[in-house]
Amino acid sequence: MPKDWTKKKCVACEGGVDPIDAAAAKELLADFPKWSLAEDSLSIVRKIDARNFMRAIGMVREIAEIAETEGHHPDLHLTGYRNLKIVLTTHAIGGLSENDFILAAKFDQLITS
Repeated sequence: MPKDWTKKKCVACEGGVDPIDAAAAKELLADFPKWSLAEDSLSIVRKIDARNFMRAIGMVREIAEIAETEGHHPDLHLTGYRNLKIVLTTHAIGGLSENDFILAAKFDQLITS
C-alpha cells in the first residue's frame, strides 16, 4: 500500500545529507505513476497539458502556494502556452530528498482535484 505522502511536511534541508540514489528513487516512484526520474537521476519530472493558458497560470499559482508553505520550491516551465513541466530536486544536496516526493504528492492531489 502506498505511503500517504500528502500528510507529511517538508523538512528544511541545508545540505550535509546524501541525496536519494537512482535505485531508491525508482522504488519511491512506484507511488507516483505520473512522475518520471530525470536521466541524471537528480530530479523527478511531471508534464501536464493544462488545456489553456489561464488554467496553466492558475496551476502555477496554486503550486507556488503549496511550495511556499512547505519551504521547498520546484522549477516550473510553461511552454506552448499550456504545457507545464514541474521539476523537483533538492538544490542544497544536488539531488533528490524525501521533500521532493512530499511535494510531488501534494501537487498530484492539487492537479486531480
